[in-house]
Amino acid sequence: MPSAEKPLVVISGAAKGIGRACAEAFLATGWHVAALDYDAEPLNTFAAGKSNVSPIVTDVADPASVEAATSQLTQPARALVNAAGIFPLSSLATADVATYRRIFDINVLGTVLLSQAIARTMPAGGAIVHFASINAFMAKPDQLLYNASKAAVVSLTRGMAADLAERRIRVNAVAPGPVDTEGLRAIPGRLEKISAQIPLGRTASPSEMAALVLWLVEGEGAQLMTGETVVSSGGVLVR
Repeated sequence: MPSAEKPLVVISGAAKGIGRACAEAFLATGWHVAALDYDAEPLNTFAAGKSNVSPIVTDVADPASVEAATSQLTQPARALVNAAGIFPLSSLATADVATYRRIFDINVLGTVLLSQAIARTMPAGGAIVHFASINAFMAKPDQLLYNASKAAVVSLTRGMAADLAERRIRVNAVAPGPVDTEGLRAIPGRLEKISAQIPLGRTASPSEMAALVLWLVEGEGAQLMTGETVVSSGGVLVR
C-alpha cells in the first residue's frame, strides 16, 4: 500500500480499457493506484511488477465487497475514478429484469457504493470522476437500459457535487463518444465504420480519456469545476 508521500487514487474497472489507461496515467504522474476490478487475472497481470499498484478484486455492485476492498486502503484516497461499467444490448422489446439489474447494479449502484465508501475519508481538495457517456444525452438504438444508466450517472454527478461541496471535494464526469477499445475492435469493420461517422474523423484512444480524467483531478484549470459532465466525442454530440 502507498506511503504518505504518494497520493492515492482508487480506480474501478482498472484491469483493461479506459480504466487501465486511467491507472497508467496516474502512475506516470506519481500517484499510487488502488486498482479495483472484478476480473482477477487481467488485474493481477496489470499490477505485476508495479510497486505503486495495489490490485484489489472487487465487485462494485456488492456492498460487502466494496467495504472489504476499501478496508484494505491504508490512507485516505485523494481521488476516485469510477470507470467500471458494462453495456449489454437492450431494447424495449428485449429488456428484462435481469438485464436491468445487471446494468444498473454495476453502472449506477456501483458508482454510488464506491463513492460513498471513499468519500467518507477523502480530504478537502479531493476529486471524484465518474464515467458517463454521450448515450446519456442522445438515444442510441438497442442500448435502452445502458442509455438510462448513464443518464443516471450524470444526475449522480450533480447530486454528489452538491453534497460534497462543503467539504471542498469536487465531483465531475466524463462522457466519451466512441473509444478505440477491445470491445470496439472485436467486430470486424466496426471501428472503421464508426470512425467515418465522427465529424473529427476518428475515435478516441483510452489514453485520451485518461488524460481528461487526470486533468479533472489535478489540472490547474479544473479546480473550480464541479457537477459538470465533460463530453469528448469528436463532434458526435455537440451541446
